[in-house]
Amino acid sequence: MQTLPSVLLRPGEADRVVGGHPWIYHGSIHHLTQPATDGALVQVKDHRQRQLGVGIYNSKSKINVRMLHHERVELNEAFFEERIRAALAVRHRHMPRATSFRVVNAESDFLSGLIVDKYEDVLVLQTSALGMDQRKPMILAALKKIFSPRAILERNEMASRKFEGLADSNGVLDGENVGDITIQLNGLKFGINLIEGHKTGYYLDQQVNYQAVADLVAKYNNPQVLDCFSFLGGFALHAARAGAAKVQGIDQSELAVAGATRIANENGLGVRCAFEAANVFDWLKAATVVPPHEKLIPRFDVIILDPPSFTRNRAAVPDALRGYKEIHLRALKLLKPGGTLATFCCSHHVDAVLFEQVILDAAFDAHKVLRRVASYTQAPDHPILPCIPETEYLKGYAFEVAR
Repeated sequence: MQTLPSVLLRPGEADRVVGGHPWIYHGSIHHLTQPATDGALVQVKDHRQRQLGVGIYNSKSKINVRMLHHERVELNEAFFEERIRAALAVRHRHMPRATSFRVVNAESDFLSGLIVDKYEDVLVLQTSALGMDQRKPMILAALKKIFSPRAILERNEMASRKFEGLADSNGVLDGENVGDITIQLNGLKFGINLIEGHKTGYYLDQQVNYQAVADLVAKYNNPQVLDCFSFLGGFALHAARAGAAKVQGIDQSELAVAGATRIANENGLGVRCAFEAANVFDWLKAATVVPPHEKLIPRFDVIILDPPSFTRNRAAVPDALRGYKEIHLRALKLLKPGGTLATFCCSHHVDAVLFEQVILDAAFDAHKVLRRVASYTQAPDHPILPCIPETEYLKGYAFEVAR
């Protein structure tokens, strides 16, 4: 093996690495034994020169080293094939019937800076780290060997690439030029566009929760359901299939509303679903305003709140909490006694305890007592490693209105 530059850490900085966290920041590094090229493989040692493993170096990034293995290895096609097959085994074990799912979830699968999503027979790649971007040919070769996909696309337009010195890059890496594709989620068909859709084409992290919330809907007799921030109708369609008499979906995007309407019709659920383009905050406010001396009559048996992230950094958390409290307060006023609120938060900086406290504060103001009946997290294809807090972002609860 060739001699690798060694990155020596400052005293006390090795514990995170030994514990499993793959990120080494500039401030944790004492010095390099020799210059390292950005994107190159380096070995990492503690201040006593004890070997901790190898990672990819990038002087331009706040994360100077992304650890990949606790032993000395070669970064070649065989390495990526082994790691991807190991990640795939996790999905087959925990989501055996899924045909569209996240294959590689970066740090969660010990491949920091790499995401691979599988949409039936098409793969979509994201490389948010320089070292991974430089090794795309190896990664593509491994993916082709494992999956034999019809096409491999890249959707590299994340803001994080700029911090790695990378420009946006979208398009076909191998195979057909695929745009529109129909995927299966829990037996429902969703027509999506892999070139223009959000993220890599769709949000896959709620796949398990779609069915879990639908199971709650099925406990009611012809319930009325409100799905806020409905996007392409993931929760709405599952609720309709579960027996909802009517599902009202609200999303600010007219394109999303048109897509959700089309998908509902294609699944034979259009008669039970109605989607409206509106600002959810404004819609909820208008729906809860009543004339003086009149009482608001709750009209929904189940309400689903699945908003986008309200905060990208810790400084914005107070504003985000006010937003979360507002939508929960309004939603609880529209929920019938005995009704269920299923609510989610994908803001990494708002943890589960804080999120639940916001909901309880809203319930207090709405004069409601809640009974928690379920807790939710991201689907198993987005694994959580507790030693890497950044891998856990999605949390959710279902509450019944006790009184």
